[in-house]
Amino acid sequence: MNLSRIVEHNAGHFPAKCAIRFEGEDIAYATLWQRIAAATRALAGLGVARGDRVAVLACNCPEILVVLLALTRLGAILVPLNWRLTAAEHRYMLDDCRPTLLFADDDFRARAEGLGLPVHGFDALEGGGPAATVSGCDADDALIVYTSGTTGRPKGAVLTQSALLWNAWNAIHAYDMGQRDHALNALPMFHVGGLNILALPVLVAGASVTLLRRFDPGQWLTALAADRPSLSLLVPAMMAAVVAQPAWAKADLSCLRMIHAGSMVVPDSLIRAFVERGVLVGQVYGSTETAPFATVLLKENAVAKLGSAGKSALHCEVKIAADDAGTEAATDAVGELWVRGPNVMRGYWNAPEATREALVDGWFRSGDLGRRDAEGFYWIAGRSKDVIISGGENIYPAELENVLADCAEIAESAVVGIADAKWGEAACACIVRAAGASIDEAGVRALFHDRLARYKHPRQVLFMDALPKTAMGKVQKFELKKALESGA
Repeated sequence: MNLSRIVEHNAGHFPAKCAIRFEGEDIAYATLWQRIAAATRALAGLGVARGDRVAVLACNCPEILVVLLALTRLGAILVPLNWRLTAAEHRYMLDDCRPTLLFADDDFRARAEGLGLPVHGFDALEGGGPAATVSGCDADDALIVYTSGTTGRPKGAVLTQSALLWNAWNAIHAYDMGQRDHALNALPMFHVGGLNILALPVLVAGASVTLLRRFDPGQWLTALAADRPSLSLLVPAMMAAVVAQPAWAKADLSCLRMIHAGSMVVPDSLIRAFVERGVLVGQVYGSTETAPFATVLLKENAVAKLGSAGKSALHCEVKIAADDAGTEAATDAVGELWVRGPNVMRGYWNAPEATREALVDGWFRSGDLGRRDAEGFYWIAGRSKDVIISGGENIYPAELENVLADCAEIAESAVVGIADAKWGEAACACIVRAAGASIDEAGVRALFHDRLARYKHPRQVLFMDALPKTAMGKVQKFELKKALESGA
């Protein structure tokens, strides 16, 4: 069987029930299944076969779910593209996984046309076609989601159909989700957070989901009033934007029985802003490679363990590793979080060495630091990798440093994360000019134009005489961060 059975079976049980609400339209389970069946035939007619990759460049819309589930029937793979990235970043990903075609919505059709692939609008899925051979199964690869790494080059995490289903059960357990629930999803579905926390799992549970095309804090509050959802998911930057809305103080939040905050570390002040309005805030910790569930803070512990990442997700094992061999650390000792479970990625696409480094005997080495208290709750202590999380988006310093290294006027550079009131963190570029160079802040910022997405651009540029280094010549980023934090 393949993943599309979640809609097929629910369509049989309650055909008229709303599966997806989008821009004023309710799509019933039976209608959704009809669209998936038609899309299966259309994709086969376009030449999509078992193992092929199909890319999508679009804002949130029901068609993303239709394409994914139709592809699972064919044993093919969806590659969702982050629309915030540049064309150069998209080309790297597409060259890596080589999709057969690309679907784009009207907002991104022009950009898609320049990426060197056959491009179709979602209307190409509506006509159907001759009967298609349905050969997909749970063991097939279903999703390749690109995530950057410490090398600055994106890697495609490969998730099987089975991994998506097990992850859905983790989500259902985390939310105590049932058929009567209605979720409000504003996270972009090019991320595993938007797709695999409150989209696919909702369909597995037989519940309903309102999709917002893009996040807007005012629109989120409007949807809250209009659709009366029982569940939602926000990252810290989104929580802050909602709380800052003038309508927040008088908004009726009584329909929400809980939300989850999807991030590594969520400021206590944001959690309390919702708790004080009667909304419990759980927490999801994980990564692209874990689909994303690794740990979850349930509503029962949301207040008593405020700030904790919770305990292992229902179908996951988590441990704090004290060393590279995976020896479990003592209670309250800080180590690296390792995750194992059927939801963990199969590996990185076309990157066997990176896969071997990340997966050890089935355990995914997260690169994040944490500790486990005496009651079994996990607390995130920081990151062993240099990743900067800005507004829920990952920024890897190596990507920026690669751009800076191409400039002859820069002798050396390092990029570190700094606190940012709006986004949580932002990138700061520390620059040592080459001898005789006169490059200024505007010149540094111009280097990133059309090279990296705007959210990755440094929000601060500092010029220095030298970078702090070890005896081996390695830049001591922790010393840079200490200097920045102290205002030195």
